[in-house]
Amino acid sequence: MPQKPQDVLKDLKEKKFAPIYFLDGEEPFYIDLITNYIEKNAIAEQERGFNQIVLYGKDSNMGMILNNARKFPMMAERQVVIVKEFQSLPDLSKEDAQKLLIGYLQNPLPSTILVLAHRHKKIDGRSALGKELDKRAVFVRSEKVPEYQLNKWIEDYFKDLGHSIDPRACQLLADSIGNNLEVLTNELSKMFLNFSSPTQVTTEHISKYIGINKDYNNFEFLKAIGFKDVAKANKIIHYFSQNPKAHPIIPLFSLIYNYFTKIALIHQAGATTEYQVAGIIGLPPFVAKEYVVAARNYKMGKVIDVFRYLKEADLRFKGVDSGAMSEAENLRELVYLILH
Repeated sequence: MPQKPQDVLKDLKEKKFAPIYFLDGEEPFYIDLITNYIEKNAIAEQERGFNQIVLYGKDSNMGMILNNARKFPMMAERQVVIVKEFQSLPDLSKEDAQKLLIGYLQNPLPSTILVLAHRHKKIDGRSALGKELDKRAVFVRSEKVPEYQLNKWIEDYFKDLGHSIDPRACQLLADSIGNNLEVLTNELSKMFLNFSSPTQVTTEHISKYIGINKDYNNFEFLKAIGFKDVAKANKIIHYFSQNPKAHPIIPLFSLIYNYFTKIALIHQAGATTEYQVAGIIGLPPFVAKEYVVAARNYKMGKVIDVFRYLKEADLRFKGVDSGAMSEAENLRELVYLILH
């Protein structure tokens, strides 16, 4: 069974190193985090010149990797061999190369730490290689954080770094950046540079240090639609149209689709209270309260109409019956149909 990235990182920080690490999955954040930690901490800096090798999959082959792994460290306790972008190894899918790796897995050199970073993809767990990796390596599968778990992930991330975050600020981050953890943590790291002590982060901090406008953002956009606040929705659309690179139209279509999918689930479940709704959509009660209002404003028949409007808007974006309509006009037309 794959191990949790957090558990592996805890072991690494306690200087508990294993001979082989295999890191795969669609979310590169933890793959990179573990790889970088080993690269910077497994051996002393003065030993790295002779005892640390970093290879890249596309420029390597299995024989080269394993020949390096079988070398003994020079005047040191251990050596580190890291293979980044292992999924791009030219002979990875070849049977002979896989047999070579299986042979090493069954008899690794104890003085070598071999890290295989297989980003954006998963190894076939049913294959002979997949089974051996699962059995003999520290196997980490880095999955995308589901949308309904993203708020909790952000809260835990802040806690681990000694900070905390206001629920609305957390929701603002989740709605505006989404579950790309690499982008999210990069933006947060810039903000944390401004804090000299533990801080309770608010929407004002997010606006000031990350640049997400606390009044004109995805969270407020969906809320305006849910509350049928025509004036505010149009103000936000105008703001988005002035900043098209920061607010591309296709992700906005996805946001609206996901929003109304949640409303459809609420109707399907017959939920009427914020606590019932929170359990169904997996969001905090203060957000669920707003979905209760939205569900009252949009009955199931209208929700079905919205899905049709979205399909038509997507086709217009792709050039079907769009005429000379701009992206901003397309979005404005979509929101007009939803609100009226």
